[in-house]
Amino acid sequence: MTLLLLAERSPADARVLVLGAGGGLELKAFAEGQPGWQFDGVDPAAEMLRLAKATLGPLASRVRLHEGYIETAPEGPFDAATCLLTLHFLALEERRRTLREVLRRLKPGAPFVVAHHSFPQSEDEREIWLARYAAFAVASGVERAKANSARTAIGAQLPVLSPEQDEKLLREVGFSDVSLFYAGFTFRGWVAYA
Repeated sequence: MTLLLLAERSPADARVLVLGAGGGLELKAFAEGQPGWQFDGVDPAAEMLRLAKATLGPLASRVRLHEGYIETAPEGPFDAATCLLTLHFLALEERRRTLREVLRRLKPGAPFVVAHHSFPQSEDEREIWLARYAAFAVASGVERAKANSARTAIGAQLPVLSPEQDEKLLREVGFSDVSLFYAGFTFRGWVAYA
């Protein structure tokens, strides 16, 4: 889905920023799907970047990896950017700063795809969505104890915002045409434009 959304408005020789590059699976999928694109992957974990390099194999020649956070990313300008399964780790002000820095590095009109935990935050609704998250994990084959442990950790440690708060924040920092493209239990994904 992300690759399709990026490709709608990105040139054949796009330069793409991947914030939260992790072990390189999304970089590999993007590089395989768009052979003319170049990538800058940013992640704070050196071990994950080593894994990304190994995962990419011969595709690594089209990817520059940077250890750190958004301030470590090159200035760009980039034709597109992604931030998948990362923003839910950041408190509100750090999230706001990160989004501003992504936007600053994008060419006008460039697509930005973001996806992370985002679900209603009233006390009752929050508990319902966390229970659904754990139930789905169990139904998918995760041991009940591990699913419940993940549920507890998400509820206690992640500064999750509601979908309305996430959309408002994207608009507030300057992104336009914010559109929800994915919703699956506690996860939401949006595409927005610089």
